[in-house]
Amino acid sequence: MAGITIKRVYDPYEEADGYRVLVDRLWPRGIKKEDAHLSAWEKEVAPSSELRKSFNHKPELFGIFREKYLIELRTQTDKIHKMEELYEISKKQKLTLLYAAKDTVNNHAIILLEELLRKEK
Repeated sequence: MAGITIKRVYDPYEEADGYRVLVDRLWPRGIKKEDAHLSAWEKEVAPSSELRKSFNHKPELFGIFREKYLIELRTQTDKIHKMEELYEISKKQKLTLLYAAKDTVNNHAIILLEELLRKEK
């Protein structure tokens, strides 16, 4: 397996990032598409709009957000298929999940990363 990492879309592009996929539902503010160096933008794997809005990046709501997002990832067909695609890519080349949130600890990309890594076991 080549590996999976996460980083903010605002961090500098590195060739070593490999396959760069934006996993946010909304386009990040202040980033030009050509400057993002994306391989793909997979909105489907992001939390639903309702879940994203209810979380509103409040750290105290992260536990509840995590539970609900995991339910989405494990039960919604579109998310399951996208995760399978991303996992297959990660077996062939390095996969970097990009997100825009300022909080590097309480964000959906961390949950998505953990769920993808769970597939290895």
